[in-house]
Amino acid sequence: MNISVSGTSRRLALRSSVLLALGLFVSAAMAAYPDKPIKMVIPYPPGGATDIIGRIVALKLGEALGQQVVVDNRGGAGGNIGAEAVAKASPDGYTLLMGALTSHATIATLEKGRLRYDLVKDFAPVMVVGSVPLVVVVNPTLPVKTFQELVAYGKANPDKLNFASSGPGAPQRLAAEIMIDVTGVKMVHIPYKGSGPAMVDLVGGQVNMMVETVPAALGFIKSGQLRALAVTTPNRISMLADIPTTAEVGQPAIDISSMFGVLAPAGTPPAIVAQLNAALAKMVVSPEAKELLLKQGVFAASPSSPAQSAERILAEVTRWGNLIQKAGIKSE
Repeated sequence: MNISVSGTSRRLALRSSVLLALGLFVSAAMAAYPDKPIKMVIPYPPGGATDIIGRIVALKLGEALGQQVVVDNRGGAGGNIGAEAVAKASPDGYTLLMGALTSHATIATLEKGRLRYDLVKDFAPVMVVGSVPLVVVVNPTLPVKTFQELVAYGKANPDKLNFASSGPGAPQRLAAEIMIDVTGVKMVHIPYKGSGPAMVDLVGGQVNMMVETVPAALGFIKSGQLRALAVTTPNRISMLADIPTTAEVGQPAIDISSMFGVLAPAGTPPAIVAQLNAALAKMVVSPEAKELLLKQGVFAASPSSPAQSAERILAEVTRWGNLIQKAGIKSE
């Protein structure tokens, strides 16, 4: 009897020692995070809003964590290739997604049943970091100088207008679809694999117009390579203060901004998510970071917890899902 109790005690003591050692190892590993470079996947080619925002966020996040954050552009399939790669990555905090959350939210409905990841279930939201307004832009060779003239030209020339987008499910495409619906103008959709390639063809005259994010279009507008007709916000924005809003030109229904945030793979330890969240919270209130973002047309978000960010993403999925179904928009 005594031998049995003694043997049981030794086994329990050994198990306790193993669990204690494992706990200390996990704690030490998490305390050391990050002890190597972090990869931030940007699911679009260089040149678009997600890339512009992602590079600023990667720089400032790296400074806050004391470790390099390396940008990895993985464009294709409307952002799905990069998003899927992160969803399936090891949940150790060393692979993050610079999420174009509005785009991913629309794709969740448009590509339902075909996606190999779930935006809500397969990610651990870290923080929504900002949003960007969109702007209606045309190639200057198009003989229109105002939004109203664009609508009039489109109605007078029903077979001459086309519009680019960064992908079939992108908010840029949906904004143009809303514009078509409320104005009655007919335009042909030309989808691209990201804003960068779309901008190249728009500037080159291969396509007529686009409803694009301000960060991607701002440089071309200021250089005169594109003509801005309206911003898709209720109020004018400081970066394009002389450009009217869609509400001012009589189209308040075209009210769209694109939301961006940092996501980690689901299963990432809460302590690591909290550490990343704290670093991003400092970034979004930093005057230097806010100015960097604003110069690129990005409005920094207020700090939010991972749970609050998850709620905002779910609300975005619900909003766009309802709009897509109501408008009967299909993936291409």
